Amino acid sequence: MSAQRSEEDTVAFEVKDGIAWVSFNRPEKRNCMSPALNRQMMRVLDELEYRDDVGVLVLTGEGTSWSAGMDLQEYFRENEAKGLGATRQAQREAYGWWRRLRWYHKPTIAMVNGWCFGGGYGPLFACDLAFAAEEATFGLSEINWGILPGGGASKVAAELLSFRRAMYHAMMGENIDGKTAAEWGMVNEAIPLAGLKDRVTAVAKVLLEKNPVALKATKDAIRRVREMTYDNAEDYLIRAQEAANSFDGEGRKEGIKQFIDDKTYKPGLGAYNREKSQG
Repeated sequence: MSAQRSEEDTVAFEVKDGIAWVSFNRPEKRNCMSPALNRQMMRVLDELEYRDDVGVLVLTGEGTSWSAGMDLQEYFRENEAKGLGATRQAQREAYGWWRRLRWYHKPTIAMVNGWCFGGGYGPLFACDLAFAAEEATFGLSEINWGILPGGGASKVAAELLSFRRAMYHAMMGENIDGKTAAEWGMVNEAIPLAGLKDRVTAVAKVLLEKNPVALKATKDAIRRVREMTYDNAEDYLIRAQEAANSFDGEGRKEGIKQFIDDKTYKPGLGAYNREKSQG
């Protein structure tokens, strides 16, 4: 079946109630990422990023897997046989859409419904939030077949895990379940598979109520300041706030008005009513 699947069919998506549900669509291959899938995923991200009917993007997998990583046959062996140029092209296509997802205009959520291995850690980290089924399986198995966790996987482990856990995870090649992934900080929460989509939908609906300009600025700020000194981060955040205000100053004013003047909203208990500022 994999030989018959068109490039366009390697990624599936639907938009419903403001949420774009994007799926790796190679269930017969545990949704491992091929060059074709990587190219198609970039097209899908392009199509959805600025659509008015999309407020949140959820990335998941068809069938019983999220993504088993890179396709060993198509991504590695076939490209290596074609030479360095083909290998570099395949890397650009894969890393390109992961990078695009890290800085995506809309909030993104990884909904890990099953296997998440190796190269799958790239898009996992690229998503702003991550929720996993308790039954999901995570693993860096590269060490078991004689290579290091490349393609950003080692960086993801070092970013999301403590030093000792990152070392253990990468060096031992042992799998962990969704509960452990949540305990270790790889995902926000682990939920029984039967309730996973409901939980992700609930989170997405909360995000849809937030100011989208503020969400984009916040997403970028959290990623950027991790690599800054405190003083540099302080300066960056001042400038980022000023830039966000220039794009949507009325939204900020409306939120303050509803709190101070109207007394219809409390910042610690939800989002302000955006419909009033839009109207």
